[in-house]
Amino acid sequence: MGGEGPGAEDGTPPRVRSRAAALRSARARGETLDQLLDRNLAELLQELRVAITGVQVLFAFLLGLAFTQRFTELDAFALTVYTVTLLATALATVVLIAPVSFHRLVFRRRQKAALIAMADRMLVVGLALLVLAISSGVLLVLDVVLGRGPGLLGSALVLLVAVGLWYGLPVRARRAGNGYGDEEGDEEGTEEGTEEGTDPGPAGGGDRPAG
Repeated sequence: MGGEGPGAEDGTPPRVRSRAAALRSARARGETLDQLLDRNLAELLQELRVAITGVQVLFAFLLGLAFTQRFTELDAFALTVYTVTLLATALATVVLIAPVSFHRLVFRRRQKAALIAMADRMLVVGLALLVLAISSGVLLVLDVVLGRGPGLLGSALVLLVAVGLWYGLPVRARRAGNGYGDEEGDEEGTEEGTEEGTDPGPAGGGDRPAG
């Protein structure tokens, strides 16, 4: 039954293991916890920019669609799909922009670790909503152009591919330990693990507040 990794059988909470992995990553890179937080925040912001761009394009298309002549010809099913797609896109927009509001309200209050943890969760929720919006949008368009059957098949295909690439592939790589070195907590867990707000220093020195 062994081989699950440190703390897998001794009852250590995942949050504690996550924090320990983040601190090991900081030491291995010769970083302070503040530097680790800065790096993680920069990476999260880049991911948010990519996601929000796709959401904005889809949102603009959906808003414009409601004012076209063809829109009045949609049946009840298509209107329902459109409503679901619009709501999912709007919610994804709100969720993905939420870290900006959070950052502004806690600016200069040493809450960077909390900001990273919050942004990480919002990005996951936003991507889930974006998958729903994209697959529903494909269903709407194909239903109008090709019919209900092809629309359902096309939407299901897009949903399966998105779940496989956005969730299945990363989870498989994480479980296989793919990457550089043995720092399993380099990115994963840093958001939660650093919320305790201590800085190990480059060589694991004394603690100090890092929020």
